[in-house]
Amino acid sequence: MANRISTDGRGPGAPSRAPLSRTSGRAGGRPGGWPGLAAAGWGLLFAVPSLVWATGSSFGARTTVAPSLVKLAEDRVAWFVAVLWLTGLLKILGAVVGIGLTRRRGRWTGRLLALSGAGAAVLLGWHGAAFVVHGTLVETGARTVPPDLAGLTRWYLFLWGPWFVAGGLAFAAATLRYVRRLDPRAGTRRPAALGASGAALLSLLSTVTGIG
Repeated sequence: MANRISTDGRGPGAPSRAPLSRTSGRAGGRPGGWPGLAAAGWGLLFAVPSLVWATGSSFGARTTVAPSLVKLAEDRVAWFVAVLWLTGLLKILGAVVGIGLTRRRGRWTGRLLALSGAGAAVLLGWHGAAFVVHGTLVETGARTVPPDLAGLTRWYLFLWGPWFVAGGLAFAAATLRYVRRLDPRAGTRRPAALGASGAALLSLLSTVTGIG
């Protein structure tokens, strides 16, 4: 019959309703998801020691950080205090990057986030692995350090090394998911590769020269 009521409850002549896709209405989806939040939390937590030590306190530093660095902080050496403030702010910036990776952003913002996230992942993972390897060599007797640094090496092996690696993994996961779930036309793969390769080169130079 011409005036038959449609099965979806609408009257005759009403336009058919196309089924909603799983991705419709998700222009601001969560490509980074929980890894981005984990990276942000990591950055904020890691910023606390730097900012505390920058204010002149040595709480927690005497047993976990090289004595030469503790002395620089306690003597309030201007350039080292500036470095502490800068590293603290960079860690907060890392938290901002992590939060940025939890949602789809504009094209240029997305590219910058991909570059920064991939770079952070390589830098953190490289340095964390270096701490673990060095600590393992010392603990197994393959490498020696001054007696006053033996206990400190264990902190780098069991605390700082794994902590850096965890941060690297969080940024890597957040960046990878962000890049994969974006529209390919956003062009975030190349910035991510550039950030990762640049960070790897910087880390290699740091390892070879012993600076950093």
